[in-house]
Amino acid sequence: MTAATHSPLFPQVPAVPDSADAVLEGLDPEQREVATALRGPVCVLAGAGTGKTRAITHRIAYGVRAGILQPASVLAVTFTNRAAGEMRGRLRQLGAQGVQARTFHSAALRQLQYFWPKAVGGSLPRLVDRKIQLVADAAAGLGTRLDRGELRDVTGEIEWCKVTQTIPADYPYAAAKAGREAPRDPTEIAHLYAAYEDLKRDRAVIDFEDVLLLTVAVLQDRQDIAEQVRAQYQHFVVDEYQDVSPLQQRLLDLWLGDREDLCVVGDASQTIYSFTGATPDHLLDFRARHPGATVVKLVRDYRSTPQVVRLANGLLAQAHGRAADHRLELVSQRPSGPEPGYTEYTDEPAEAEGAARRIRELIDAGVPAAEIAVLFRTNSQSETYEQALADAGVPYQLRGAERFFDRPEVRKAGLALRGAARFGGNDSRLDDVVDLPSQVRAVLSGEGGWTIQPPAGSGAVRERWESLTALVNLAQDLAAARPGATLADFVAELDERAAAQHAPTVQGVTLASLHAAKGLEWDAVFLVGVAEGMLPISYARTDEQIEEERRLLYVGVTRARERLHVSWSLSRSPGGRHNRRPSRFLDGLRPGTTPTVGRSAGSVGGVERGIRGVDATAVPRRAQRTPARCRVCGRTLTDAGEMKLMRCEDCPSDMDEGLYERLREWRAVQAANSGQPDFCVFTDRTLMAIAENRPDSPAELSRIPGVLSRKLRSYGAEVLAICAGQELDGEIAAD
Repeated sequence: MTAATHSPLFPQVPAVPDSADAVLEGLDPEQREVATALRGPVCVLAGAGTGKTRAITHRIAYGVRAGILQPASVLAVTFTNRAAGEMRGRLRQLGAQGVQARTFHSAALRQLQYFWPKAVGGSLPRLVDRKIQLVADAAAGLGTRLDRGELRDVTGEIEWCKVTQTIPADYPYAAAKAGREAPRDPTEIAHLYAAYEDLKRDRAVIDFEDVLLLTVAVLQDRQDIAEQVRAQYQHFVVDEYQDVSPLQQRLLDLWLGDREDLCVVGDASQTIYSFTGATPDHLLDFRARHPGATVVKLVRDYRSTPQVVRLANGLLAQAHGRAADHRLELVSQRPSGPEPGYTEYTDEPAEAEGAARRIRELIDAGVPAAEIAVLFRTNSQSETYEQALADAGVPYQLRGAERFFDRPEVRKAGLALRGAARFGGNDSRLDDVVDLPSQVRAVLSGEGGWTIQPPAGSGAVRERWESLTALVNLAQDLAAARPGATLADFVAELDERAAAQHAPTVQGVTLASLHAAKGLEWDAVFLVGVAEGMLPISYARTDEQIEEERRLLYVGVTRARERLHVSWSLSRSPGGRHNRRPSRFLDGLRPGTTPTVGRSAGSVGGVERGIRGVDATAVPRRAQRTPARCRVCGRTLTDAGEMKLMRCEDCPSDMDEGLYERLREWRAVQAANSGQPDFCVFTDRTLMAIAENRPDSPAELSRIPGVLSRKLRSYGAEVLAICAGQELDGEIAAD
């Protein structure tokens, strides 16, 4: 997964791999399994930070470069424009141009626009961006008064109905069955839903969900059109499959027809959008629906330190329900870092001030503000932290609010820059500036009122300044990456980014809800308001709702690369009653609390190959491996280095020092003969594990983590000879 802000805006583009095999270089064993499993159904269960985007883009690129897949026949779908844009960019870098990477809605809209004249006739009705005004008009037509909150909630219920394919008359029953708390009487909402649909029809408009519904209807009713689509797309990849709604699954089934060239990627432990109709059932039932499927589990976490991963695993170890039964046990691949911090405050303002103070200290110590995030359960918590950061002189940005390119100041700046690019020769402000960053600063200073120094305080004025500063920084990065870039080039870059909703990085601390943080990552994360009533939220009452709140906290924890701080307050306002307590999800995980009885360890990485042509009930299940445990103290191991040694870092070692030194000397000779670094033969940890275990057979040697089958074939005989105390003759050593 790509970092939210870790990469520069215009990173050094790596060379395109010169062959199909070169595409596979650098992948770990499980990622390589994903990349080379190109036929039949494939299910990738990918934990947080395990490189799922890397695995699936290399899979597509390998298939294209090897001539197995035709670029135009591949359709990769995901859930956000940002993720689709990132996928397209990675595929270009891997030499796989021409592959379609889109959101479900974008792919469906493209097909609907193309086939509408043939299937229905005339032009496709106008698509409305926001349905809330239509809902308000429908309510007014029924004489129903809805306040702002009710209007938002009723709109959400209508969206849920459409993605679950629920008609107005069935809403009361469907809502009760799903355990939804209706914002109004269910019968009244059903009438509002029906009135909304009638109003759309009268005004000849369609909404976001209609795009999927109409595409499904066309493909169901017109076999000729369905066959045309299936002739175009013959291979499908679906990212974030745990978030698929019943309607999206129906569309995917129609795209596929009776074929099975499908690869899905997901993690049931990151299902946090069930309120929108998303369900992990399609992911969890994939093997039952496709008995011949290959299942690959990615558990090597390249994002977070062992300390962060330990907390994440601990959260899920206490989970219940079907998603918990399929949880993945992450294994950190990063060096050790600081332990997560836990702080209790008297009230919310004190908590915000404490977080702002710690963030100020991190920035002063050299951590970029853009590498820090404050994550909370609800958007209403944001204001307190905005004020606290402003008081501490810390720049910030809000995520999940208005889209960057839709902001009034950004639209106005774009018009000014476009005009300057076209008629700059007649603009006196540009007379004495020649480089691109200076030109952008001059235009924004004149038209937008941008200043070098930020304004005091928080709120709209500060947000406006941050937006314009992001444009200035983008110009600086473009000039550094492409010397000689002009103002016209910069405008073209803005247009391309606006089309893909690829906003430039705002150089400030990110404030975001846990839902909006999904798919992003930062060096330092502050999880705030982690108290009962807020996480889990007070209206989460059923077991399923509570478990989704736990998964939401899990998503928050796994956003952190190195530093994680968890906090809560005892009251809402200064002087208030201290009637809050830390979230139940932290019981047994934070210092000073009693560990609860956990579940058995989650699934470990590996591959399960399906059997083609048999009934689902006849598919043998691969026995799950037991979790790796320290052979000294018995603790479950999550750190990759500790797993190689099969003991905790601080547990006593019984390593044969002399054997370890002989193995190091032998490794140096092998590395020199092959012209590669020492660690490419065996890492230090693997040699330590060999020296501790002293294997005397190929079977014992193969059980040591890091001794893969290829290395066993290449080096096994010599390693076993060294372990047996034999001297290697020059011919063998130089082989």
